[in-house]
Amino acid sequence: MLPLHKYLTTSAGLLVWLAAGVPIIQAATPGECPQPRFTARAPDEYYARSIPSASVAANPQSAKPIFEGKSEAANCAICHGKKGDGKGVLAGQFDPPPRNFTCARTVKGVPDGQLFWIIRFGSSGTAMPPHAALNDEQVWQLVLYLRQLAI
Repeated sequence: MLPLHKYLTTSAGLLVWLAAGVPIIQAATPGECPQPRFTARAPDEYYARSIPSASVAANPQSAKPIFEGKSEAANCAICHGKKGDGKGVLAGQFDPPPRNFTCARTVKGVPDGQLFWIIRFGSSGTAMPPHAALNDEQVWQLVLYLRQLAI
């Protein structure tokens, strides 16, 4: 069965969904801003965490090689795009699409600990995988890097 947004690209498909009484939900597209998401809340021991001062003092660009896949630990850009705009080469394959970190309205208000938890453990219901190979410092550097991408 095709996803809802595929049916809604034709007027006939829209009529079928309306006739069936299915509520219409606009599907997210790669790069959308703001981007609705309903990721589970991190456990309290992660949710309340903040970026450690040592990470803040470091160069925010230190996570760029990890983000861009120039290390073996991770490759965020393949899905999230080199600019972090959610338009990576694989982005079109996922529903929901990868986060657009350049959208401040999407990222604003998401606690540091929540971002840490998602990077470390992945996000259930999405294609975001866990990144257990990253150490805590690398994850915090990525959180800081993502914060810098938001405009």
